[in-house]
Amino acid sequence: MRILGVASASAALTLGLAGNALACNISEFSAVAKCDGAKGVISVTDKDPTGVAATVTVFLESKGADEKLVGTQEVKGSREGVTIDFSEDWKPNAEYRIHVKAGKQVDEDIKPNLVTPSEGCKSEEPSTPPATPSPSDEPSSPVTAKPESPAPSESESTPAASVGGSTPSPAGGDSNLAETGSSSNTGAIAGIAAALVAAGAGVMFALRRRGATNSH
Repeated sequence: MRILGVASASAALTLGLAGNALACNISEFSAVAKCDGAKGVISVTDKDPTGVAATVTVFLESKGADEKLVGTQEVKGSREGVTIDFSEDWKPNAEYRIHVKAGKQVDEDIKPNLVTPSEGCKSEEPSTPPATPSPSDEPSSPVTAKPESPAPSESESTPAASVGGSTPSPAGGDSNLAETGSSSNTGAIAGIAAALVAAGAGVMFALRRRGATNSH
């Protein structure tokens, strides 16, 4: 009976140790802060071979207290490890608390708290080759300014005023004849006047000869 009791105790102890070895444990979780290009990321890896579903919550710490909830995700680990990422624009030397809850087996933080690197993420700026200048960007040949022709002097640009004479220039395009009422019959009237003058001269000449004859 004594031998049987010792064997039973040994078997129970062995099974207990085996069960604890297979149970989910906080030591199977790890966290790291890294960069995905210019973006910050907090990665949590679960290496639980039993694949127990676990809830991972990340907090930003400030002066020993939770300042901000970064996010919560579910994960099922494996022997090789399963990693989940939390997008976080972390600052250098910032502190984060990662809490893990896996069934009734784990309900605690990853120790110690995660501290980010002393250098933040940098954006990758691709080198851009210098642009080839287009034909329109090339300097054009200088244009010779055409000399300006001298402005005409006052004497050239302004016609000289006509010297006043005895005959005034017609105003408004009308002649003096139009202003006095003369018409196209002026020539006929002048002819009649000349004939009258000639007739008068003939009469005077005849009277003079008659007077001379009477005196003889």
